[in-house]
Amino acid sequence: MPCESVPRRVPAGGAPHRLAGMISTPLRRKLAVLSFVLLPLGAAAAACGGENSSTECGVNSCTVTFERGVEASASILGVKAELVEVRGQLVTLKIAGQTVTVPVGEGEQSEGFNVSVQSVTDDQVVVKISNSGGG
Repeated sequence: MPCESVPRRVPAGGAPHRLAGMISTPLRRKLAVLSFVLLPLGAAAAACGGENSSTECGVNSCTVTFERGVEASASILGVKAELVEVRGQLVTLKIAGQTVTVPVGEGEQSEGFNVSVQSVTDDQVVVKISNSGGG
């Protein structure tokens, strides 16, 4: 018994998509809308990054792990954060061009941001930076 051919939709200049015939039009619309709704959240997370650092960002805050012994910076929440110096239990950072010194385990405000130093080791410094209005 011969197999029946199922018509497939073929995008212009491309091969047929395997799922094109399996997803209903209303579901496709919902998936398209969902991707546009989630786009700003992805953009916020993608806005984190830096040199000799790693970041974990939420909507209103980022935790930045700076490497010690090198120039380390991160671009987060629309500003540049730099590790300037660690002297004993005091960490000096530059947030949006403003220098702030924060004791380990404590927090300070700088340029509308809450800055707290979570930990310091021989290899790295972990800092949480959040908008003053959120955490």
